Amino acid sequence: MTRTMTDAFPRGQAAIVSSATFGMGATPGYSAMELAVQASLKALKSVGLTPGDVDGLMICLPDDIFSSLSLAEYLGIKPRITDNNRTGGSSFQTHCALASMALATGQCDVALIAYGSNQKSASGKLVTPLRPSIYEQPYKGIRPLSAYALAAARHMHEFGTTKEQLGHVAIAARQWAQLNPDASMREPLSMADYLGARMVSNPLGVRDCCLVSDGAAAVVMVRADRARDMVKRPAYVLGAAAATTHRDITNMPDLTTTAAKEAGDRAYRQAGVSPKDVDVVEVYDAFTINTILFLEDLGFCPKGEGGRFVADGHIEPGGSLPVNTNGGGLSCVHPGMYGLFTMVEATQQLMGTAGERQIPSVNIALAHGNGGELASQAVVILGSEAAL
Repeated sequence: MTRTMTDAFPRGQAAIVSSATFGMGATPGYSAMELAVQASLKALKSVGLTPGDVDGLMICLPDDIFSSLSLAEYLGIKPRITDNNRTGGSSFQTHCALASMALATGQCDVALIAYGSNQKSASGKLVTPLRPSIYEQPYKGIRPLSAYALAAARHMHEFGTTKEQLGHVAIAARQWAQLNPDASMREPLSMADYLGARMVSNPLGVRDCCLVSDGAAAVVMVRADRARDMVKRPAYVLGAAAATTHRDITNMPDLTTTAAKEAGDRAYRQAGVSPKDVDVVEVYDAFTINTILFLEDLGFCPKGEGGRFVADGHIEPGGSLPVNTNGGGLSCVHPGMYGLFTMVEATQQLMGTAGERQIPSVNIALAHGNGGELASQAVVILGSEAAL
C-alpha cells in the first residue's frame, strides 16, 4: 500500500502569547536548569499563568538528557506532554511544531518551551557533544568550527564569496546589537576590526564565530481562541517544518546547500506564504557563513548570491530585509544553543515590543534553527492576526 505524505499542519490554530529571556551574557551562580526556570517563570507570569497551568513541557538542556523530566520535577508539575528532542540548536523549532499539533488536537492546553545554559560562567568556552568520526579524526579539526570553515571555503571556491562579504554579516549583527540593551557585544565593529581579528580555522576568524555566553529563553503557547484574550498581538504559528541531511560534516551531500531549503519550502507551503511575504528573518548565525547559506536556502536571494546580498546592505538596520534584529548569536547571545532565541525575537517583533530595534508593521516573521554541523534544519513561520 502506497502512502502519500500530505505534510498537513494546523495553520494558525496555536500561538505564542509570551516570550522571555534571562541571564544573557554572564550569570555566575546559576545552573543551566535554574536559568531555564527563571526564563520560564518570567514568561508565564507576564500572561498571568503559573507552572501549574502548564501541561505541555518541551526543553533541551546541554547537560541533562532527561531535561523535560527534570524541569517538570523542579516546577512541581505533571504535564501530559513532554519532549526533550535533542537535535541541537534546531530542537526548539521542532518543539514548537509538536506543541502546535498537541494544542490543536487538545492533548495539552498550555505549552512551555524552555532552554538555559551557563556555558560561559561554567567553562568559559564553547562546549559541544560532537565528536569526530573515524574519517575526520586524523585531521584534528576544531569541532564544530572547522566544519563551518569547510562550508565557508567551499562557498568561496564555488561562488567567489569573499572574506569581506563574511565581514558584512558580522558588522550587520553588531549594528543590530547596538540597538538592543540586552545584547552582550555592543561596541562598534568596523571592517578593519573584522579583518584584523585572529584567525581560528581558515577562513573563519574570531569575529566570524558566535559568542560564548550564559542565557535562557522561554516561550508560552496556547490555542488561538484563548490567545486573543491573553495578549493584544499573539504570534500565530502558521507553519513549522524540519529536515536533516547528515550527522557528520563529511557526509553532508553539498557543503553549500543545507536542509533549510527543504524545511523552508515545506513551512512556506504550510503557512501559505513565500519569502517575499516575510517582514523579519531570524536565522541561526553561529558563524558568518550560516547567515549567507540560510538566506540563500530560505529563498531570500539566489544560491551563490548571498555574499553580494549582505555586502549590499540588505540585512543591516535600514536595509530591505531585517535579519537577526537582536544581534544574533554573533553579537547578542549564544549559550551553546541559540534556536529558541530566534523564536523569542521573532515573537517580540510581531508583538511590537522590540524597542529601538522594532521593525514597523511586522505581520510575518521567520525563526530558524540549526542543529549539529549544518545537519538538522528547522523553520517556524509566525504571523499576526492580519496574516491568518
